[in-house]
Amino acid sequence: MLQNNALLSQLKQQIRENTPRVEGVIKATERGFGFLETDDGDSYFVPPPAMKQVLHGDRVEAVLKEEGDKKSVEPERLIEQSLERFIARVQKREGRLAVIPDHPSINNVVKSRIKRGLDEDSIADGDWVVARLVRHPLKPDDRGFFGQIDELIAKSDNPAVPWRVTLARHALEQASPEAGDDWTLADEGLEREDLTAWPLFTIDGEKTRDMDDALHVETREDGGWRLTVAIADPTAYVAEGHAADLEAQTRAFTVYLPGQNVTMLPEVLADDLCSLKEGADRPSLACTLNVEADGSLGEYRFFAATVRSHARLVYDNVSDWLEGQGEWAPDTAIAPQLEALARLTEARAAWRAEHALVFKDRPDYVFDLDDAGNVLDIRIEGRRIANRMIEESMIAANACCADLLSTHIGHGIFNVHRAFEPEKADAALEFLAGQQIEVERETLTELPRYRELKRELEGRDDAWLDARLRRFQGYTSMSAQPGPHFGLGLPAYATWTSPIRKYGDMVNHRLIKRVLKGEQAPAEASAALTEQLTERRRLNRMAERDVKDWLYVRFLTPAAQAQQDFEAEVVAINRGGMRVRLTANGATAFVPAPLIHNDRDKVVIDDKEGRIQVEGEERFKLGDVIRVALTEAREETRSLVARPAA
Repeated sequence: MLQNNALLSQLKQQIRENTPRVEGVIKATERGFGFLETDDGDSYFVPPPAMKQVLHGDRVEAVLKEEGDKKSVEPERLIEQSLERFIARVQKREGRLAVIPDHPSINNVVKSRIKRGLDEDSIADGDWVVARLVRHPLKPDDRGFFGQIDELIAKSDNPAVPWRVTLARHALEQASPEAGDDWTLADEGLEREDLTAWPLFTIDGEKTRDMDDALHVETREDGGWRLTVAIADPTAYVAEGHAADLEAQTRAFTVYLPGQNVTMLPEVLADDLCSLKEGADRPSLACTLNVEADGSLGEYRFFAATVRSHARLVYDNVSDWLEGQGEWAPDTAIAPQLEALARLTEARAAWRAEHALVFKDRPDYVFDLDDAGNVLDIRIEGRRIANRMIEESMIAANACCADLLSTHIGHGIFNVHRAFEPEKADAALEFLAGQQIEVERETLTELPRYRELKRELEGRDDAWLDARLRRFQGYTSMSAQPGPHFGLGLPAYATWTSPIRKYGDMVNHRLIKRVLKGEQAPAEASAALTEQLTERRRLNRMAERDVKDWLYVRFLTPAAQAQQDFEAEVVAINRGGMRVRLTANGATAFVPAPLIHNDRDKVVIDDKEGRIQVEGEERFKLGDVIRVALTEAREETRSLVARPAA
């Protein structure tokens, strides 16, 4: 008997070894079938019965089956499941409990149980929950999908659902930290210079509460300007290792969402004790720096200070006044400073355009919400002169911080941006050569040569070229070591100007204070910390995008019902169609291939080149500005669907 079992096992092993298999990721469709896509770019059909054993995003090993010219696969072994912790809606039917994952490509109903200690009676049909997938059909000894509800996020009728669900999806905190009441100014052994008589001023949005920078500007007799940047000093209250410090390190950033902010520090610090409010004395870390007449940076000095903002200014009011519009006017102590700062800003921008790099202006889209979270309007806020004044001042101050830390300590928290990831540089070179742009590899990896290339490319004003090149470019990361910031065109960049909102800036504050006191620097930040900061910034941006997508769908539902036309820019092209951004409000919509032409076979999509042909003629490409009509607003997937306007 044992011999027979051994022979049977051996036979099964031989059959398995001789059966062709493929490995890849499952891609589900709305029509029940799916595809397995391999790392090599091959795609295999997965029939509906087999799709019941897998979920969209699962990485599996599958048996390859061939019937004539048709190939299909049957998933056999789970390599990595796509769902672990997930957001879902509750389904209660005749006493049976299940959840439906909140995912655009997963509509499976997953039978579930309640985590021990969670009150089942408190959870009703349609409520939003955090769940975990504990059983999978392709796991040994598991017969089907089964989940567990771990946490109630929000009741189905809660108007804050978009915010609660989004924060939970990205495992971000739902509220600001606990405040406590023991906030006393620490004796750090620093001599604080008294600048309370200086007419410093802040420029922020009308609703800003966490004001972390105040400015003072003087025109120098020998040409150029002397700029003092005074920054809020939360490390004067929060000692390293304090509970509030550890919590800030975990959160890493304040989360800014339409209609809600979740602060990194307790609100009593962020919005009160540290905020540079008008008329209030505040501890500060400051930098006075010289800006030469040509916009270059000269000498700088960091120091601790006590400051008092003499004026709380608003971006639009300042811009209007400088442009000769509106009725608002600053007082006599502030007016000449604003005029000087405007001249300084133009000089700095001109210098950076020639010697560094300047970002292209992109408008901000601001959501006006009522108390229930309904979108009343979405406004375009351009980057006017007052916005650029603050931006140029902060860039200059942060460049000085990078120089100080690099020179005196050798480490800190730096924003490092490589224009092209090393593994993509060769592909970028090949692409550029195809556009008759012949450059050496060092042009993509060495900052001075890259700046020249970037200026040349910007001179072409080719939106398609810019969009295609972005596919090869890298992302900004946080690093303990100085490194170039290719996006800004600077050899090093370290922010310290937003310590209320960024934990990395708090770290840099403490390092600057060490320099001021002549103390030995501590060990550099761990890779774990810099990776944490990079990842939390990514999650915060995704959360902001997700909440906006939800609000866009709600706001634009009437427009979709009316098939309203919008001007839009083509921002992405994939095998299924193209994604566009509406210029009027910033919303993105997907234009599926079947809506581009009623005969799908006449639509040829080249997703690698970012071009779409219709009936043999190129009709759309990346960067094009076109008109589209909204056709659907799907709240269940937070997505907008559009078609080319007639």
